[in-house]
Amino acid sequence: MKSYRKEFWFDVQARMAFINITHHVAECLEESGIKEGLVLVNAMHITASVFINDDESGLHHDYEKWLEKLAPHEPVSQYRHNTLEINGDAHLKRQVMGREVVVAITNGNLDFGPWEQIFYGEFDGRRKKRVLVKIIGE
Repeated sequence: MKSYRKEFWFDVQARMAFINITHHVAECLEESGIKEGLVLVNAMHITASVFINDDESGLHHDYEKWLEKLAPHEPVSQYRHNTLEINGDAHLKRQVMGREVVVAITNGNLDFGPWEQIFYGEFDGRRKKRVLVKIIGE
C-alpha cells in the first residue's frame, strides 16, 4: 500500500467563503500515482470546514444565510467562547459543516456522484489556514 500527504494553505480575506478545491485534490491524486484507495481531505483549523456538495452560487448563498441564522456572528456577546478572538460563531458553523470528507478512488479518479465537488469552507477568515490531503491505496 502507498501513502501520500500534502497540505494546501488558504488566506481568505472574507469572514465567510466557500472555495472549490476539487482541482487541488485531483492534482494530489495524480501526483500520488494511486489508482485504487481512499482520499481524506480535512481542514486543519477549528473555524474552517471541508465538505462535498454542488458548485452552484445560489446554494453557496443559501449556506451563508442559513449558517448565519443558526450561529449569527453578532451580537458577539452571546458567545462565552469570545475571549481573545471574536469567533464563537465560526466554531459552531464548522461543527455543522464538518471537518473532513473521504472520497473513494477508482481507476485513478475521484469517485463522485453527480454534481459532487469538494469545498473548503471558511468561517473566520483573515489569516492563513491549511487543508490536509491524505491518500492511501495502491
